Amino acid sequence: MDRTVIAYVIYLVVSIALTVWVARTLSRNGRIFLSDVLHGNEQLADAVNHLLVVGFYLVNLGFIALYLSDDGTVVDARGVFEALSTKLGVVLLLLGVMHLGNVYVLNKIRRRGALEREQVPPVAPQDWVRA
Repeated sequence: MDRTVIAYVIYLVVSIALTVWVARTLSRNGRIFLSDVLHGNEQLADAVNHLLVVGFYLVNLGFIALYLSDDGTVVDARGVFEALSTKLGVVLLLLGVMHLGNVYVLNKIRRRGALEREQVPPVAPQDWVRA
């Protein structure tokens, strides 16, 4: 078997396994965070969590597929490791950036919701308006 094909197979197996592991971890642990962000609405938290996981899979698996092709052929074992380290490194960076982006956006939503709950009217009502 060609070394380039071996590198492709290893890349796909490791990248897909990492993507599934990260998605499951984020889904399991992110559900509690989403419930807090969405003020305890469990059904909405589950739905948003599922949609985030689906989007996560689509983006990551799409990137993995697009990044599969290589410009050169792998001629020796060293080339296999170099190709794999580059490709897997980029996939890991993408997974990390997507995770941090999700946490940042959800934290912004959570903070906005917390501020809205704490706000009081600037001036107390003094009288009723009659129509």
